[in-house]
Amino acid sequence: MLKIAWSPIYKYELPPGHRFPMEKYALLPEQLLYEGTVTDDNFFQPGPLPLELLFLTHQRAYWGKLSAQRLSAKEVRAIGFPMTPRLVERGLYIANGTLMAARHALQHGIGMNIAGGTHHAFADHGEGFCVLNDIAIAANALLAEGAVARVLVVDLDVHQGNGTARIFRGRSEVCTFSMHGARNYPARKEQSDLDIGLPDGTTDALYLGILRETLPALLDHVEPDIIFFQAGVDVLAEDKLGRLSLTLDGCARRDRFVLETARKNGVPLVVSMGGGYPHRLATLIEAHANTYRLAQELFF
Repeated sequence: MLKIAWSPIYKYELPPGHRFPMEKYALLPEQLLYEGTVTDDNFFQPGPLPLELLFLTHQRAYWGKLSAQRLSAKEVRAIGFPMTPRLVERGLYIANGTLMAARHALQHGIGMNIAGGTHHAFADHGEGFCVLNDIAIAANALLAEGAVARVLVVDLDVHQGNGTARIFRGRSEVCTFSMHGARNYPARKEQSDLDIGLPDGTTDALYLGILRETLPALLDHVEPDIIFFQAGVDVLAEDKLGRLSLTLDGCARRDRFVLETARKNGVPLVVSMGGGYPHRLATLIEAHANTYRLAQELFF
């Protein structure tokens, strides 16, 4: 059975007018249930991440400032959210959701989280709507306990996964791959093990051609025990922050290729939602829903 992490705490309320679409964390599960893609049994509710697992990735000093609400105004601006204890708590639930989804993936081939993909969070600070790095936290936890020996991060959000790249820099057991808009945020990019920067206006054909040439060869080279897929949908032409020009169909074909490649190679796959900022909320929900529909179709 497809298992998907979701918790009511994901539905964090931001001040009116904030550009981050928090509504998707409530609407996406409702849509998947309404259309019959999943039932209530497919969802599980994670608890907060144990702090000893958090400290495998994030510095204690950073957590101390987060938990005591002592970030500087500059640090809060870099994250982009008004800082509250509830927001920090939410990050622990999301990170544990990705870790629990990874454990499901090791057993059943795939696990998913209706949140996460917080790839701009570094060990010692947050950026770009990311407080804690759920993918890095889950990967480090699995590595520490010996559940896996080799990890591949496939980050297809339109923004480079700079925090993830920096956390795993020099770590031979983790390969980070980011395919993103070359001229998009962050202005100062970190070095992943493999970075592919795409020009503004990249369309379905070019994007999918590059991915099809790259991902199978990367799997052959890395031979991972698990893949973490950051499935951001801000690659869409309609996205306000994206600068690429993929269609909804192209984005779905991207996800199909990643899921089919993992399944064909017998590599467990963990999916975190990632970003998406289109003008129409309906487009955002449809783009994300496609990923979960494909997981149900291909794996179960």
